Amino acid sequence: MASKFNKYSRTITQDDSLPAAQAMLYAIGMDENDQKKAQVGIVSTGFQGNPCNMHLNDLATAVKKEVDVQEDLYGLIFHTIGVSDGITNGTTGMMYSLLAGVDRRFN
Repeated sequence: MASKFNKYSRTITQDDSLPAAQAMLYAIGMDENDQKKAQVGIVSTGFQGNPCNMHLNDLATAVKKEVDVQEDLYGLIFHTIGVSDGITNGTTGMMYSLLAGVDRRFN
């Protein structure tokens, strides 16, 4: 049974003209039943070099486990840039982590 949430994921997983895309999903461990589920993106800004963010990859894994026990959902973790305010403090890199609080003299 196709998921009622699978409005967008099925564009890739249920279209017979996209076998390469489906093969990539099989290669990551999805089976035929998983490909009927809605894919849920779970983002992590986890970064081992920052004590404030180093736990976030573990948290994303825990969220994925909870998503995956749902009958109609399949969680996929992806990562994005994490910036440490403490490490970048006093450098121009600081302008990219706290945009709302940036001193306008740097602009």
